[in-house]
Parts: sequence; structure tokens; C-alpha cells
Amino acid sequence: MAKLATVQLPANLKDRLMQGHPWVYRNHLPPNLRLPSGDWVRVQCGNWKGFGLWDSQSPIAIRIFSRQEPPTPKWVREQVQSAWDLRSPLRNQGCTAYRWLFGEGDGLPGITVDLYDRFAVVQTYMESAEVLLKWLIDALQTTAPLEGIYLKTQHRLEINERDETENDRSDSQSNSRSDSKVKLIWGQPAPTPLIVEEHGLKFQVDLHAGQKTGLFLDHRENRKFVEGLSKGRTVLNCFAYTGAFSLYALRGGANHVTSVDIGKGLAEAASTNICLNGLDDRRHTFFTGDCFNFLNTAIEQGKQFDVIILDPPSFAKTKQNRHAAQRAYSKLNALALRCISPNGLLVSASCTSQISPEAFKEAIAAAGGTTGHQIQIIHEIGQPIDHPVPAQFPEGRYLKFVVGRVR
Repeated sequence: MAKLATVQLPANLKDRLMQGHPWVYRNHLPPNLRLPSGDWVRVQCGNWKGFGLWDSQSPIAIRIFSRQEPPTPKWVREQVQSAWDLRSPLRNQGCTAYRWLFGEGDGLPGITVDLYDRFAVVQTYMESAEVLLKWLIDALQTTAPLEGIYLKTQHRLEINERDETENDRSDSQSNSRSDSKVKLIWGQPAPTPLIVEEHGLKFQVDLHAGQKTGLFLDHRENRKFVEGLSKGRTVLNCFAYTGAFSLYALRGGANHVTSVDIGKGLAEAASTNICLNGLDDRRHTFFTGDCFNFLNTAIEQGKQFDVIILDPPSFAKTKQNRHAAQRAYSKLNALALRCISPNGLLVSASCTSQISPEAFKEAIAAAGGTTGHQIQIIHEIGQPIDHPVPAQFPEGRYLKFVVGRVR
């Protein structure tokens, strides 16, 4: 390896680097420092030393990979194997779709890998990740019996917008902007559609369809929790996408489930998933339209539901949008509270990394204050085992999931 450039960092970053934080923002560097994307650099801060990957496009100029030496193919294989081992409980439970590699959470910053049966989907959040792709592809093949590997790329403008929040979901919700491209980079193409399984339920996914594969992997355990709440209840699933929460509610014995999403073709996809699992489609209604409008109309008509699920798209991509996102969550939850039956359940989620767990609960509390309701939190959780959050990297905690009884 050629001699590495050395980047000196301000002394006030030392404590954070010693803890293992993997990001160095460009505004912490000399403004005249220019290097090609994909260069490995030696990073020094006082007597602290590490090795990182330089990116010339992102606000995150350097991602730290190692304290000892620049990564090698063997080092990448070790990270991939470690991540694979961590997910063994999911395989033991028969889950065939999960996030195999969660970037910073698994020691490979800026890269995620989702597994759908025997097909892996690699997604990168930095231009410089290209230098790692060959090593990563080899490591994936060595670790698991794969049939194909896909690479998902996004328009550069979107990557730049997302860099500070790259731990939001890599899949956008159905009513969000999508400019993803997917290409097969190894092996054979996946069948269309591909059937995956989680907790005994089958789902269609489409790996060729850009961002929208058809399943949000981070809510797997939350869907199962909702199943246990649904017996004998009427359920409203807002931002339903292809109906994953709805399927669990139906299997859990809900009297009726209403799914709402604005996306085209999602009603058909949800119906297909229901039939695929032998569930009673007569207990399910899909409304194609805006969720805010649906809730407003339900309020006007006096409709009520025993359980309302809110899983909206990310409301903020940057810190500048944080306060607007907070208001949006309060507004959405307030609408839902006006439609919940007495002692009903509010199931509210946020995938916005710019909103902390405490701030999210404050938004829910504000909604209760607006509508005159009290919310008893009976369940709260973050991310599942395949989305680990390093203790030194709170930015990795993006998912919030709160269930409250409404009084």
C-alpha cells in the first residue's frame, strides 16, 4: 500500500475518537485539504491514531475503520463473519430476511447489506465505498451460500442530503422520493417476486424495484408485538406500504384491519401477501390515499379504531428540519388520538434519526395535550438485533417504537 496521507484533527475531538466514534466531519478539517475519494488516510489527534476512508463528496469527510492498520480483505471478512454470527438467532427462528450488515453498527461505516433468502443487497452511502466492494463481495460469498448479490446506488444529490442521517432506513416509504438504481454485481438474478419469511409469515419482495423492496426489515419484532395486541380489535394501519403490520394483526385475530397508503399498486401487493398466507381478505380493507386526509375524514365522520398504527416516512433529512419534523409527528399523532376508541392503543413509530427517543415521546405527549388525552406507555423499543447501535455512536439509533394506551 502506498504511503498514507496523515490528517491532524483538533484536540477537542480526542475523547470522542477514543470512545470509537467513526465520523469526522469536513468542517473539522482545514478548508484547503483535498484528497481523492477512496484514499485511506492516517488520522491523528494528540496521541490517538486511527485509519479512515476519505470521501470528497460527503459532509462526513472521513469514516474511521480501524485503530491498528488500514483494512485488508481478511479484516473485511472478519467484520462480515462477526455480523453473520450475531444474526444466528434470526436464522434459528426461520427468518429469511434481515439486515446482515448495518454499517457503523457492524464496523463497516457507510455500508449496509440486506439479506433476502439467498440474495444480498449491498447499499453504500459514500462515493469512496467503491474501494471496498470487491473485498466485501468476496467476504459475503465466503460467509454464506448466496445465489446473487445486488448493489443499490442512489442519486448523488440524495446521498449528500442523507449523509448526516444515513442510519435512517435505506428504503424510503412509498410516498417518499425514490431515485435508486439496483444492479446485479455477482451471481444470478433473484426471481420476481421473491418470497421471504419472518415469524411464520410469507412476504413478496422485489429486489429489482429500486428502493421499494416491499418489506421494512427493522420492524420485524414490532410487527410481532402488534399481533399480540390485535385479537378482537379493529385496527387502522397508516402508511401501510405492502401491509406487513396488517398481516400480523389479521393473524392475531383482529376483527377488521384497514390499511392506508398513497402509493400506487400497494393495495394489490397487500392483497397478494394476505392470500399468500391464507388469511381472510374479507377482514381487510385497503384505502389508497393520503394518511393525513384519511384521518381528518375519519374525525369528521366520527369513525374510531381500537388500535392505530403510525409508521410514517422520515420527516427530516437534516438537523435544520428537526423542529418541523417534531411538529409533524405531533400533528399526526394528534389526528390519530381523535380516532381512537376509549382505552384504545396508539402504536407510533419514527425512523427519523434527527429526532431522539425523548423528543419523539415529547411529540406524542404534546399530541395528547392538544387533544385532551393521556397516553400510558406500555411498550417502548429501539432497533432489533440486526440493527445494532454502538454505545459510542448514538447517531446509529434512528428507530423509535412506542405503544401507549389512550385514556
